[in-house]
Amino acid sequence: MEKYRLTPEQLTSHCNIENLDFKTTEDLEPLKGIIGQERAVEALAFGLRMKKKGYNIYIAGLSGTGRSSYSLSITEKLAEEMPKPDDWVYVYNFKNPDRPKALNMEAGLGIQFKKDIEEMLEKLRNDIPVAFTGTDYEVKRNELLKDYQQKNQEIIDQLNEKALEYGFIFKETEQGLVTIPLIDGRPMKGEEYNNLSSKEIEDLRERSNKLNLDTLEFFNQLKGLEDHYRELFKLLDTEVVSNLLNYHIKKLEERYGQKEGVREYIEELQKDILENITKFKKKEGKEELAQIFQIPIKTDESFFNRYKVNLFINNSELKHAPIIHETNPTLYNLLGIVEYKSEMGALKTDFLQIKPGSLHLANGGFLILNVREVLTQPFSWEGLKRALKTGEINIESLNKMMGYIVTSSLKPEPIPLDIKVILIGDFYTYHLLYNLDEDFRKLFKIMADFDIEMTKNQENIYKMAKFIATHCEKEGLKHFDKSGVARVIQYSSRLADHQQKLSSRFNQIVEILYEADQWAKLDGAKVISKVHVDKAIQQKIYRNSKYEEKLNEMFKEGTLLIDVDGEKVGQINGLVVMGTGEYSFGKPSRITVSTYKGKPGIINIEREVKKSGSLHDKGVLILSGFLGDRYAQKEPMSLTVSISFEQNYSMIDGDSASSTELYAILSSIAGVPIKQSIAVTGSVNQKGEIQPIGGVNEKIEGFFDVCKLKGLTGKQGVIIPVQNVNNLMLKEEVIDAVKKNEFHIYAISHVDQGMEILTGIPMGEKDKGGEYPEGTLNYLITKKLKELGKTE
Repeated sequence: MEKYRLTPEQLTSHCNIENLDFKTTEDLEPLKGIIGQERAVEALAFGLRMKKKGYNIYIAGLSGTGRSSYSLSITEKLAEEMPKPDDWVYVYNFKNPDRPKALNMEAGLGIQFKKDIEEMLEKLRNDIPVAFTGTDYEVKRNELLKDYQQKNQEIIDQLNEKALEYGFIFKETEQGLVTIPLIDGRPMKGEEYNNLSSKEIEDLRERSNKLNLDTLEFFNQLKGLEDHYRELFKLLDTEVVSNLLNYHIKKLEERYGQKEGVREYIEELQKDILENITKFKKKEGKEELAQIFQIPIKTDESFFNRYKVNLFINNSELKHAPIIHETNPTLYNLLGIVEYKSEMGALKTDFLQIKPGSLHLANGGFLILNVREVLTQPFSWEGLKRALKTGEINIESLNKMMGYIVTSSLKPEPIPLDIKVILIGDFYTYHLLYNLDEDFRKLFKIMADFDIEMTKNQENIYKMAKFIATHCEKEGLKHFDKSGVARVIQYSSRLADHQQKLSSRFNQIVEILYEADQWAKLDGAKVISKVHVDKAIQQKIYRNSKYEEKLNEMFKEGTLLIDVDGEKVGQINGLVVMGTGEYSFGKPSRITVSTYKGKPGIINIEREVKKSGSLHDKGVLILSGFLGDRYAQKEPMSLTVSISFEQNYSMIDGDSASSTELYAILSSIAGVPIKQSIAVTGSVNQKGEIQPIGGVNEKIEGFFDVCKLKGLTGKQGVIIPVQNVNNLMLKEEVIDAVKKNEFHIYAISHVDQGMEILTGIPMGEKDKGGEYPEGTLNYLITKKLKELGKTE
C-alpha cells in the first residue's frame, strides 16, 4: 500500500516567486499584451494584416479568457497605422429619385460639402427673387412681353380679316379666342342668336366650320408664337439665375470636383435648379390673401429637400481607422435603415431618412461582433454574409423581405465595403458554422483559438504578477505583496486543475483581486497579502456552498447513509461531483453490488429507471468486457450482477465510477470485504487499466469533509488514477491531514492495485498451469464463478 501512497509534496504545487525582483506589485511595470495565448495572438495578428477577401477572423474561446479585450486592444494598435476612411453622403438622384446617390470624399469634407450646398441653396432662395425684381430684368421682360403682344395682335388682326369674310369676329375671353357671329356689322347678342331659325343656325355652323378650316394656319402660328416666347422668357430667367448660380457652382467644382461622382452631381444640381427656377420665385400676394381670408396655403418647402445633403458617414473626428463593437447586431443596426414618417396616415420617406449601420461606421476599419448575438437576430447573419460576399453594403427593408407593403420606398445606391470583421464566440459554434454553412468557410478563413490554460513557467508567472499590477493601477486597488501574488498564482493553478498549468480564465482571477482588496481595506492593511487572498477565496466558496453544507449535515445526522470505517462485502464509496452554478464540489456516494446465479449480464439499476446517462451506461458495459476477458476464457459465466447508487434520486452520467463499480463486483463475487474508509474514483477499460477523470480535487475534498464530520481515524483516504496526480491542487487542510497521517491518497494504474489496497489481499497471477494461487482474490473469484456455473 505504501508504494501507491502520495507524499504531501505531490498534493499541490507551491508558487516560488522569491527570485522575482519586486517587493510589491507597485514595483512592476504594467503588462503589455496577453499571457499564454501565443497561438491565438499569432493567428489574430496574421488575420488582421491579411488584406485578401475572405480573411475575416473568428475568435474561439471561453468567456473570461481575454479574447474580447485583447482583440480590441490589438485592433486599436493596428488601426492607428491605417488612414482615416472617406466620408460618405447621400444626395438626391435627379435622374432616378427612388435611387439616391452615394458620394464619397476625403474625411472631413463631407460636413463641409453639406454646409456649402445648403448655404448655397439658402442664398439662391434669397437672391433669385431679388434678381427678378431688378430694373434690368423688368426692362428685358417688358420688351419681350410687348414684342409678343404686338406679334400676337397682328395675327389676331389677320384672323379677324379672314373672319369678316365669313361673317364672324374673334374675341379674346378667359377661355381664349372665340368666334362670335356678326349681324349688321356688329357682334350678335344672345337674344338675337336664340331667335334665329334652324336654317339660319345651320348656315352659321357651316360658315363657322369653313372659317375654322381656313384659319387653322393662323391658330398654329399663335401656338408657335406662344411656345417661342415662353422659351424666350425661360431663357431670360435662366440667364438671370445663371449669373447668380455660376459663382456658387464654380466654387463647388474647385473644392470637390476631383471626384468624378461629385462632379457629375454638381452638374446635375445646376441643371435641375435652372429647370425649376419658378420654384425659387416668391408667390406675391399669397401670404396677404391667406391672412385676409384665413386660408391655409401649401408651401413648396418639401421640394427644396432635394437640394439638401444627407451626411451619412462623418469621419472628420476620427484619428485613425474606425473600430466598432456592435452589441446589438440587428439587421438594421448592421446594414442601416431607411426610416419613414407618417403623413396623413401614409408612410413616406426620402433620401434624408437613410441612416447608417455598423458596417457603414466601421467601413475602412474593424467590426467586432459576438457570434451568438448575430445568429439570434433574424436576417442579421444572412445580411452580414451578403455584404461580405458582394463587397458592398445594400440597405434593405425588412418590410420588403417579409412581404409587407409600404406607401413609398427607396433603394439607396450601395456603398463599397472594405472591412475586417471579427466574430467572437466559442469553439462549438465555430464547429457548427464550419460544417453547416459553406459561406462561413469562405468568409472566415482565420480562426484564433484562445486556450483556457497556459504553461506554468517563470515567464508566465512573472507576467501574471504584472497582470495583477496592471489591474491594481487600472482599478485603484491596493498593491499585492509577494505572498499575495503567490497565492493568486496558486489559485490560478487550482482553476486550471493542473500543477504545471495556469488558468487563462482571467475574469475569475480578477474577481479574487477585487475581493481581496476589499478584505484588505476592512482589515486596514496597506498591501494585500496571502491572508486577504485566502479570505477572498474562502468567502467566495462560503457564499456558494449552502447546498454542500446541507448534504454534509445529512451525512452527519445519518440521513444519507455512508460508512467511513469498517469493511463490507459488495459495498464501496464512490465519488461524484455536483455543482451549483460557478461552484462545484464532491460528495461520496455509496455503491452496492449483488451477484447471483442467473443469466449472464450486469443490471444497472440506474439505467433501468432512466436515471443513467449514456457515458455511465458505457462504463457499466465495459465492466462486462473486463469480467469476460479475465474470467470467461474457458467457460461461460452464469452470473447476474446488480449495481446501484444508493440514495440517488438524480441523473448520473460519466464513467468515472466504473472502476469503483468493478471493485464492488469483484468483492461481491469473491466474498471479500472492502475497506469502507477508502473512497474510489477512476475510469477503467476492458483490460483493467485505470483511466483519468475530472474533478479530482473536488472529489477528494468532498470525501475528506465527510470523514472529518464523522471523525478522522487515520485509515481514511481516496484512490485516484495515477494520471491525475498532476491535477492535484488540494486545499491546505487536506494536505495537513496527510502530513499527520490522518488521511491518505493513493494513485494507481490498474484495478489489481486498487483491489490490493481495498482488501489487503493480492489479486494473484496465473501459474504455469494456468491456475491462480490459493488465497488470492482471482482464485476466490474463479472458484465462486465455477460454483455458480454448475448445473444441478
